[in-house]
Amino acid sequence: MTSPVSPAPLANAGPSYRITPTAVVLIAANLVPLAGVLFFGWSVFATLLLFWVENVIVGVFNILRMLTAAPDNPLAWVSKVFMIPFFTFHYGMFVIVHGIFVLQLFGGIHTRGFPTAAMFWDAVRGAGIAPAAWGLALSHAVSFAFNYIGAGQYRTASLPMLMARPYGRVAVLHVVIIGGGFLVMALGSPAVALALLVVLKTALDLRAHLREHLAAPQPLPA
Repeated sequence: MTSPVSPAPLANAGPSYRITPTAVVLIAANLVPLAGVLFFGWSVFATLLLFWVENVIVGVFNILRMLTAAPDNPLAWVSKVFMIPFFTFHYGMFVIVHGIFVLQLFGGIHTRGFPTAAMFWDAVRGAGIAPAAWGLALSHAVSFAFNYIGAGQYRTASLPMLMARPYGRVAVLHVVIIGGGFLVMALGSPAVALALLVVLKTALDLRAHLREHLAAPQPLPA
């Protein structure tokens, strides 16, 4: 009598999600604005300004991803000459317009034309969120170093996919954060509602992070 054989695992059983050290760093970075809201009395403007700063950080690291992508492909380097400047201009304008929106509607800071980088930095320091901004920059730097470079993702990265990736994240966050910001202001800026907005943003960030780095299909055992 032959012994029963265990069925082989299915190849399409679905992605397996687990919390990695880089995900822990992401959560920790997002806990900083949550602490600011609950314990340091951050305003709607300070919170939304910090989220805007993170969009800038995302764009900077995406440029680094595009620059280091597919280093062994000569055609990729030709594409970079055109795609990186285009992304820098297009995404930069997108983020600046959003920044003006945050400054004027939530911060009461009115500008003539496009504000300068120094004006944005003064707003960040005035809102008291500079340390939190550096924390978010560190979170994205860790993800870039360990996931993108350390895990070798840069070797097979697609330039068109890299160029398009930040827009989906930023668009969703814009709708959620701006809409939530108006709702919180309408409710009189209660700390609990603002904290829930931060938690929702953190959940969106974590979901995007896990889908990007951990949803690759697992190889079957021999």
